[in-house]
Amino acid sequence: MINTERLLGLYRTMARIRAFENAAEAASRGGVAVFGSDATSAQARVRGPLHLSTGQEAVAAGVCANLDRSDYLTSTHRGHGHTIAKGGDVRAMMCELFGRATGTNGGKGGSMHIADFSVGMLGANGVVAAGIPIAVGAAHAIRIRAGREIVACFFGDGAVNRGPFLEGLNWAQIFGLPVLFVCEDNRYSATTPTGTMTGGDGAAARAGSMGIPAEVVDGNDVVAVDDAAARLAARARTGEGPQFLHAITYRVKGHVSVDPAAYRDAKEVEQAVAQDPLVIAEQVLRGLGVSDHALARMRNEAELEIARVVDAADAAPWPDPRTAYTDVQDCGAGAWR
Repeated sequence: MINTERLLGLYRTMARIRAFENAAEAASRGGVAVFGSDATSAQARVRGPLHLSTGQEAVAAGVCANLDRSDYLTSTHRGHGHTIAKGGDVRAMMCELFGRATGTNGGKGGSMHIADFSVGMLGANGVVAAGIPIAVGAAHAIRIRAGREIVACFFGDGAVNRGPFLEGLNWAQIFGLPVLFVCEDNRYSATTPTGTMTGGDGAAARAGSMGIPAEVVDGNDVVAVDDAAARLAARARTGEGPQFLHAITYRVKGHVSVDPAAYRDAKEVEQAVAQDPLVIAEQVLRGLGVSDHALARMRNEAELEIARVVDAADAAPWPDPRTAYTDVQDCGAGAWR
């Protein structure tokens, strides 16, 4: 049975992620969330594509609750939740989405490239499966210097059909690296159901074929995710090699924030929304004696925090144009043409 205080902490993390995603979605469409500023704008304030993790909060919260601050994490193009759960600065994250100088990447990376090395978040990535070899490389560095950290590597179900998946898992297994691979299976690869283009028995079976221990879990049940992640992270940390968590969830929003997702069956979406991870956690918390008033207060606190973050991002300075070519790799004596 999960401890009440631990579940409250997980619920608080999920509420913060949900509030952040709702506010970012509203800003990407030119408006504001209902709890934000009274002002509205006809122009979208989020710069670049926005991939939301709404409905997937339990995976991020449940896994990252079992990571130390010194542990590392690689993410996907849908990485806001992972970053928040790892302890990332939500104000700097929103500033990054708004393209402001005070963003995590100075306003240069946007939603798909948020990184916060101060909490071990090595970066979101716009390339499907690209975080896998980065995570494996970080884990190999840990092994070389005999560290005790682990690396949590998040990727989607579409990534299992990409080359880096096989290469990364194989390398991690033959060298016994401390990686917790997390397949955040939201059942869609962009606009296509992943099951229709994935051979065999899926992600966990592929990990198992390489000898990597794998567990399948309900990714909308934060208690189940937390429990499984605790076991797997402990094994990775104590030298038992890479571990694999296949968390089955659902992407309730479109591929990007302005995608109406008309390619999905309405009944399928309705059934998925009924399995909202926050609602599932609330039911458990009520059974543990937590009042509806206390739960509402936590949600309200999260919304107020993110409302202040949105206002701060709106007021933050734009990058100095003179910094445009900083942070760019020097490839030699070439000249701009």
